[in-house]
Amino acid sequence: MVATSLAGMGLVLLAPSPAVDGSEAVEPTPERSEVVLRLPRPDDVRAPIPSKVASRRALGAPPAEPALAPGPAAAEPTPPPPAPPPEPVVNRPPPGPDRVAPSDEAPPPPEPDSTAVHPANFPDPHVVHAHGSYWAFATQSGLTKVPTMRSPDLVHWTWVGDALQQLPAWAEWGHNWAPSVLPRGTTFVLYYTTRHAATGLQCISRAVGALPQGPYVDETTGPLVCQTERGGSIDPSPFVDVDGRAWLLWKSEGTLQGEPTRIWVQSLSPDGLRLEGAPVQLLERELDWEHPIIEGPSMTFADGRYHLLYSGNRWQTAQYAVGHAVCASVTGPCRRTSPGPVLASRSGEAGPGGQEITSAPDGSLVLVHHAWAPAAVGYASHGARRLHISALRIRGDRVEVGGPWRDRRDGGLVDAIGPSR
Repeated sequence: MVATSLAGMGLVLLAPSPAVDGSEAVEPTPERSEVVLRLPRPDDVRAPIPSKVASRRALGAPPAEPALAPGPAAAEPTPPPPAPPPEPVVNRPPPGPDRVAPSDEAPPPPEPDSTAVHPANFPDPHVVHAHGSYWAFATQSGLTKVPTMRSPDLVHWTWVGDALQQLPAWAEWGHNWAPSVLPRGTTFVLYYTTRHAATGLQCISRAVGALPQGPYVDETTGPLVCQTERGGSIDPSPFVDVDGRAWLLWKSEGTLQGEPTRIWVQSLSPDGLRLEGAPVQLLERELDWEHPIIEGPSMTFADGRYHLLYSGNRWQTAQYAVGHAVCASVTGPCRRTSPGPVLASRSGEAGPGGQEITSAPDGSLVLVHHAWAPAAVGYASHGARRLHISALRIRGDRVEVGGPWRDRRDGGLVDAIGPSR
């Protein structure tokens, strides 16, 4: 038998071989043919079995990447910081003269025929009755942020001082207008206009005091009302409805882009410190005599109707006047009752406005407002917007503003009431 080795497999095939004695070889029968498995000896020389790497190189393929030892898990990427909120739209109101009186010094004395109840400059007055007295508050004069006076009877007035302790950090000093006070339980809330330093617009804030005369403390971090897209917000005036619910009225300033001035109202929280719901527009500038401004809203409920009084035209002129509208509810709709004002310049008063409504000691209504002396209109003319208190009568849709309330005779209002002169 001849052993034929299958190289590399360890197999040997035994084939017939010549006889040793030279006789003819005997062909093996199928039964005798066999395959013998032989383990390779150490001296066998065989070609090495190609590795997987060598095979890949022979085929021209790149070698496989070596396996990497597992490492620590990769940290989650840090998300980007949130985008800052968009800046508020700030539209500038039309320019105008400063409403703050230039000095605390007393203006020249009023004329002999003046109907003012006090000689001091006291613009945009608001009067509230509390603790047995009447308290009046006005737009800033000189260094006095909220000038305050006291009266037992609406006729005799004495100076009290500054009701506002200090401005909040967000406000710019020197631009405080049209304050008003709302009694709430055992406290009082002062609403006033001041300048928002970040935008340069006039906005509305509020402060709290334990006494009607103050001191009021403003701990706010931002305005209560500031319609930046409408040029700012001024002239806050609280109103308490017959059901005891408190509301705040104010004016939006209008813009250089053509946004007109408007009158708004919105509900207050029971403590008077926050607004609730959404603001509702009551009026916008419309009549010729109002041009270019309506402002200074004040509301009362009388003779079964809601009555809205407002000022129109430019405050520094003799054309400033008071208009009237009747409203179906606190939130309107409101309609004007006359194509002209219900109170305009008259004897002893030029440019009356900045009005508020309050009750006299006998329960009748009076209109508290300011006016220039006819001979000195405007601060440039050394004028003063002095405090006036006029008799007020409301019948149905009609409003009548009479003469000075102190002209009452026999406890009646007949001599004080009459058409505006």
